[in-house]
Amino acid sequence: MTPTLTALLCLGLSVGVRTQVQAGTLPKPTIWAEPGSVIPWWRPVTIWCQGTLGAREFRLHKEGSQRPWDTQPPLEPGHKAKFSIPHMKENNTGRYRCYYHSRTGWSERSDPLVLRMSGWLRDTPSLSVQPGPTVASGPSVTLLCQSRLYRDTFLLFKEGAAHPPLLLKSKSQGGQYRAEFSLSPVTAAHWGTYRCYSSLSSDPYLLSQPSNPLKLPVSGGAPGLGWHVNVPITGSVAFVVIVLLLFLLIRYLCQERRRKSDAAVNNTQPAEEVQLDHQAAPSTCPQDVTHSTLRWETTAAPPSWSGKPPAEPTLYTTLTIH
Repeated sequence: MTPTLTALLCLGLSVGVRTQVQAGTLPKPTIWAEPGSVIPWWRPVTIWCQGTLGAREFRLHKEGSQRPWDTQPPLEPGHKAKFSIPHMKENNTGRYRCYYHSRTGWSERSDPLVLRMSGWLRDTPSLSVQPGPTVASGPSVTLLCQSRLYRDTFLLFKEGAAHPPLLLKSKSQGGQYRAEFSLSPVTAAHWGTYRCYSSLSSDPYLLSQPSNPLKLPVSGGAPGLGWHVNVPITGSVAFVVIVLLLFLLIRYLCQERRRKSDAAVNNTQPAEEVQLDHQAAPSTCPQDVTHSTLRWETTAAPPSWSGKPPAEPTLYTTLTIH
């Protein structure tokens, strides 16, 4: 192979690798907003973009714009950037994506972040739970969001949830506009605080005031479920512990019996009656108390056994559970 052909081949491989890197093979960054993705009018909001170590520049792109919305250098240790909006306004709402640049090229764009502004519409929808005030695990429930004013869309947010909100078109009923969000079946994953907003499809990122917060489970939730689960487990453990203690006690007494019996054989002395009584607890103790009575008794030897050691003691156990 001639030197010229070798050089051309190496150049082609180098260009191919560089093109592949520049095409966006770096991991896509993560984007989020603080204090959240729904911001009241004129309040500050911060958008964070986090990539990999070695990033040299971060860019924030807003959907519908040809140019980057903002460009920021990375913060220490060099893998994320901060984009600040000092005052939330209607032109700041929309869908955002971010990406970053390193010495090997540009990354892919992040998943979209949707910024919405609350308080633009003056109504405050109400949020309630159906079919009744008690919600527990298992059956399906419906969260009802409604407003007296015309609104064609309702949004249901769960506090602290990473997934996007639920959106439903409204229906007119009884002079109100409403949307029914069904949760079926209800599990521990649904527990939390919910709020709903109303909006118009003409301005989907401009929302109403938030509804009153609604917490699930309303009643008989996490504490109640924990109580019903823990009680049988605790009772089973207590029973096992009692049986184990009785077993250890009987084993210990049997060992003592053998030891004393052996000593009686060696000393040729009559065995003494040993009686161990566990009396019932005082009346102040709980009723669910287990009483046990253990007795050692020796049986008189038959006449034919004269001159031999007395018979070994016999263990009698009485177990009473109140």
